[in-house]
Amino acid sequence: MDFETTFGTSRPVIGMVHLGALPGAPQADAGIDAVVERAVADARALDAGGVDGIMVENFGDAPFYPDDVPKHTVASMTRAITEIAAATDRPLGVNVLRNDAPAAVGIAAATGADYVRVNVHTGARVSDQGVLQGQAHETIRLRERLDAGDVGVFADLDVKHSAPLASGEFTAESFADQTERGLADAAVVSGRGTGEPTSPADLREWAARRDEVGLDTPILVGSGVTEETVADLLDIADGVIVGTALKEGGETTAPVDEGRVANLVAAADASR
Repeated sequence: MDFETTFGTSRPVIGMVHLGALPGAPQADAGIDAVVERAVADARALDAGGVDGIMVENFGDAPFYPDDVPKHTVASMTRAITEIAAATDRPLGVNVLRNDAPAAVGIAAATGADYVRVNVHTGARVSDQGVLQGQAHETIRLRERLDAGDVGVFADLDVKHSAPLASGEFTAESFADQTERGLADAAVVSGRGTGEPTSPADLREWAARRDEVGLDTPILVGSGVTEETVADLLDIADGVIVGTALKEGGETTAPVDEGRVANLVAAADASR
C-alpha cells in the first residue's frame, strides 16, 4: 500500500462511520435498511466536511465476538460498505470488531475498500472478549490469496480496551514485530478506551522506537482526537482516526456533524 497516494496527503484525517447494531446483534432495533441509510448519511457528512478517508466498523454489535463474527454480520457490513462506496470517493477502511481480520480483508476485497484495521495483529491481548491472539500469518496470506495486496493493514499497538497477555514494556522490537515481521502497513496508537486521549508522550516514544529499527511505517492516532488537539498530534503522528469528536454533541453514537468535521479538518490543515 502506498500510504500517501491512497489518501492524497502524508498526514490524513480518517473519519469513523460507526454502524448501528446489525441484524442478529442484541441491541438491534432497526432493520438493515435503516442501519445502511444512517451509515451512508454519516459517510456523506464526513466527505462534505473534508476528511481524507473513512473507516467503517460494527460499533453497535456489542458484546463483540472475539475473532469470528457470524456470516450474516459479514453480509450486512459488505452491503453497508458497498452503499457507502457508491456515495463517496474517499478511501474506505473496514474494522470488524472485535478482531476478525479475515472478515475485514474479505469485505475489503469484495467491495474495493482500501485498508483494514486489525486490533491485535501480532502477539496476544487480554480483553473483555477474553484472550485475543494475533493472526498476522493468516491475515497477510489471505490478502494475497484474494489478490488484494493493495489493501493496507493498519495494526494497533497496545490496543485500547485490553492489556498485554505477557508482561514487559513495548520495545523497538515490538514495533518491528508488527510492521517488519507482521507486514502491517501502518501502526495505530490509542488511548485506553473509545474517545480517550492518546498521549503525545506515547506517540513520541513509538516514533522513537520506529526510528530505532530503521522503519518508516506511518503511525496513526486511534482515539481521543479533537479539534483542539489534532494539530499538535499531527506534528508527531502521520495521521489520525477520529470518531467521537465528529459526532453531534461529541456523543459517539450520535450522527456525524458536518460542521464539526469541517472545523477539525481546518484545524488539522494548520499543521500540514
